[in-house]
Amino acid sequence: MAFELASAREILARTPATLTALLSGLSDGWIRQDEGPDTWTPFDVVGHLIHGERTDWIPRLRIVLEKGTAQAFTPFDRFAMFQASEARTLGEMMETLAALRQENLRELDRLQLRPQHLDLQGRHPELGVVTVRQLLSTWVAHDLDHVVQIARVLARRYAGEVGPWTAYLRVLRS
Repeated sequence: MAFELASAREILARTPATLTALLSGLSDGWIRQDEGPDTWTPFDVVGHLIHGERTDWIPRLRIVLEKGTAQAFTPFDRFAMFQASEARTLGEMMETLAALRQENLRELDRLQLRPQHLDLQGRHPELGVVTVRQLLSTWVAHDLDHVVQIARVLARRYAGEVGPWTAYLRVLRS
């Protein structure tokens, strides 16, 4: 399916509410669950999404619109959330994510992107030349990837308890 900004906004606008519905009110046993060494908890993922709202999607879009490929994107620190999330609650982080996403969607609207803007190119520090269409499509896929990741981490809390039903539960199989 070809990228459509209105369709992309449908997902982007729903991600904070989806995560709030899934995670709010859960005990630490759920939100601090991970999949083993060097993996992220749902709490970590929310922090990662917040960092992305602040430093990734809209800032990179602005670079493309203003500088094209003349200026590479600032490298994204995939682990910045560990320090930034210290001493915060999940509730505070969910509110922050929702507010930042709302502001970023307003900014996206203010930019009044037209179809011709979608093919404008920028330069990713690792991947090379990318387009606005790819950047915005990735924003949507990134959100959904992390929704799936959170659901998988939550499901795996009881992976050892479901017994033979594991055969039917793709979320529990690697």
